[in-house]
Amino acid sequence: MHVFVTGGTGTIGSAVVSELLGAGHTVLALARSAGSERALKEAGAEVLRGELADLDVLRAGAERADGVISLAFGRDYSSQEALAAGIAEESAALKTLGEALIGGDRPIVTVSGTPWAPGRASTEADPVPTDGPVGQRGRSVNALLALASRGVCATSVRMPRTVHNRGEGGFAGLLAAAARRSGIAGYPGDGTQRWPAVHALDAAVLFRLALESAPAGTAWHAVADEGDAVRDIAEVVGRRLGLPVETVPEETFGPFGPIFAMDQPASSAHTRETLGWQPKHPSLLEDLENLRP
Repeated sequence: MHVFVTGGTGTIGSAVVSELLGAGHTVLALARSAGSERALKEAGAEVLRGELADLDVLRAGAERADGVISLAFGRDYSSQEALAAGIAEESAALKTLGEALIGGDRPIVTVSGTPWAPGRASTEADPVPTDGPVGQRGRSVNALLALASRGVCATSVRMPRTVHNRGEGGFAGLLAAAARRSGIAGYPGDGTQRWPAVHALDAAVLFRLALESAPAGTAWHAVADEGDAVRDIAEVVGRRLGLPVETVPEETFGPFGPIFAMDQPASSAHTRETLGWQPKHPSLLEDLENLRP
């Protein structure tokens, strides 16, 4: 299969490109910069230059492909306004990619987050939130999945709060970055809230499986660790960086503060049983041992 990939140089995307190529697929990848183009070509992908906001470029990439994996997202998380702008850009991109595939029964796999379920681990049957700070993202994913009725094999892989590789990435990576800036390995609340996690290399396998075999209109959970207590995560970060571990205000983490403070465990039992996905790489707490001061 010739696959068009956006976000192919990120923590998840670079692993997905490698996984696809290793499985015998070919890849056409969107590149925003000369550096991204270089990295993608070195990995063995064909490159299409453009930004996520270049909707004509996205449409052309989708039209050239047998399938699409959409991973790109803005990198500015400094404020609620910046986060909202990134979500709006992603929403327009998803709409464009989905419409380019109408009527061809070609697959498109997009990324979203695992939902929150009060008092328990969320499952694949739980809906993604469509209100709150990231509600637009949920609405966009739902709109894409609804294109199944128009001949698009659209599926969603829901990612946990931390996607990690060599100790970096995801919410745990943001926590470590905040610790380096402030000199404190901080966590909001009492630290008992749980974050699910997955190694990027395991997540990449699930994206490939969804692309190859998932039915249209379905959602899957890329969850290896159902939920690590945030305080436990902060303690490993503090020990690795040589910093004190303390509770800090939610505002320390900007627009993610309220999300960081939530208890959000998630299950992937249905995904494992149905698609045969089996995570094999180190857990989050094990991988954080690779953090460098």
